[in-house]
Amino acid sequence: MFVLLISMDFIFIVSSIILTLSFRVHCGKILVFPHEGSHWVNMNVLIQELHSRGHQITVIRALDSWYISETSPHYVSMTVPVLLGGDDEFYSSFVSRQLQIRRQQQSAWTRFRLDMELKDKFSEMHRKICEMVIYIMEKDPELLEQIKQANFDLMLTDPANGGGVVLAHYLNLPLIFNVRWTVHGEAHFAIAPSPLSYIPFPLSQLTDNMTFLQRTYNVLFYTIRLFLYKRIVGPHYSALCNRYFGPDLHYFELFQAADIWLMRVDFVFEFPRPTMPNVIYVGGFQCKPAKELPRDLEDFVQSSREHGVIIMSLGTLVGQLPLDIADEIAAAFGQLPQKVIWRYTGARPSTLGNNTLLVNWLPQNDLLGHAKTQVFVSHGGTNGIFEAIYHGVPIVGLPLVFDQDDNLSKMRHRGVAKVVDIANIDRHIFKAALQEVLTESSYRKNMQKLSSLHRDTPVNPLESALFWIEFVMRHRGAAHLRTDSYKMPWYSYYSVDVVAFLVLIVSFTSYIVFKVIRCLCCRLCAKGKRAKQD
Repeated sequence: MFVLLISMDFIFIVSSIILTLSFRVHCGKILVFPHEGSHWVNMNVLIQELHSRGHQITVIRALDSWYISETSPHYVSMTVPVLLGGDDEFYSSFVSRQLQIRRQQQSAWTRFRLDMELKDKFSEMHRKICEMVIYIMEKDPELLEQIKQANFDLMLTDPANGGGVVLAHYLNLPLIFNVRWTVHGEAHFAIAPSPLSYIPFPLSQLTDNMTFLQRTYNVLFYTIRLFLYKRIVGPHYSALCNRYFGPDLHYFELFQAADIWLMRVDFVFEFPRPTMPNVIYVGGFQCKPAKELPRDLEDFVQSSREHGVIIMSLGTLVGQLPLDIADEIAAAFGQLPQKVIWRYTGARPSTLGNNTLLVNWLPQNDLLGHAKTQVFVSHGGTNGIFEAIYHGVPIVGLPLVFDQDDNLSKMRHRGVAKVVDIANIDRHIFKAALQEVLTESSYRKNMQKLSSLHRDTPVNPLESALFWIEFVMRHRGAAHLRTDSYKMPWYSYYSVDVVAFLVLIVSFTSYIVFKVIRCLCCRLCAKGKRAKQD
């Protein structure tokens, strides 16, 4: 018996050593070029999970980065002394000014000027991203040598900016995207066939069942938006690529050459559409089962008794609202029997009821997963929407900017959200929307159906993302999943040259047949005339 125990211990120790050695063999070095703002939230989830599996992560950040910390237990940072100039203060100001324009029904010209200001801000951001890349490649030889000597296995980046894409090509690293948007708009339109007859261009708020006029609008909207995207980013990245790779390489080809696209949506959110084998759907990968709430928060939730609680958060960029809007929202909350937990950093609304708790931060995922949570009041960011889907909580939407209107439009189409125009909100409108979602059972049933569909997968989205990242590390890319169709000229891609050739052949054949028939007819006529003369 003693010998048996020793043998079992020996086997266990040997097995542990083998597993440990095997684990180390598969661990890699990952260079991350992230995007600022809310994009960093889900990138950081991937980084933490990769770190927990033994991978070494290095994150490139700007000197004035406002989300990405210089120190972290999960990664080593490389700080490039370039100022990007973007911060939450600018975007909060932009949201406030846009709300003011909508509420005061100011002219279309005023709204256009604000949009152009945002366009200029984005253009400036991309220019400075290019400066970061130039600094790494030219102005700091020690930093570049440090990156080369590290022998990274791959580049993980968010293609909402192109810095990581260009740097990966320069360093000859396999490229993985954590993606919903590229510099040219929604990512599917960069990599997958996207017929505009039934695929609505994002931000259009259309569905996949369009009338003739809607299809016309979809085509025009797509053409104009793509033109604007190219105007914003094209000059900067074209100049950067021309500087290092020559004029024959178009900058967007580098995006389309990425090995794996970890797409932060799935088809409980998106409408059905064609896709590609290197597009991996990981929508909601940041979602997880709810943990216990802090004691004070749990006590507040439990005090709601049978009525339950309402959660409100307008995302990472918007912690406060114009005071009169905040007063109307607080007044509506105060008239409900439910308890309310509201992430709000502005001045305390004068109409705030005793049932409403204001907090600077809230554990959103854990609150949405609580049994007493009845409704989620959201701005419509994809992270929050997927957490609501995961936990089966219906939404009252207050869209503010960017893609939020379109995201909530998709949820409204699926019968899981009631959308309210925050620019025209008052306590009666907001209360009516809340009561509709609270009392109409279809909202919760539809969302629970979406939750069931979203969760019913052979591998959860986070594990799928990690598998494909490690797959690319093991095989130094995934070229067998990537089409080279992006290298084709447009007339070849759409077979315009083939159609033209076939039309030419048919036309030539028809012409010959016509000539032969005409010639035969002429001869027959000539013979007939001679016969009559004879």
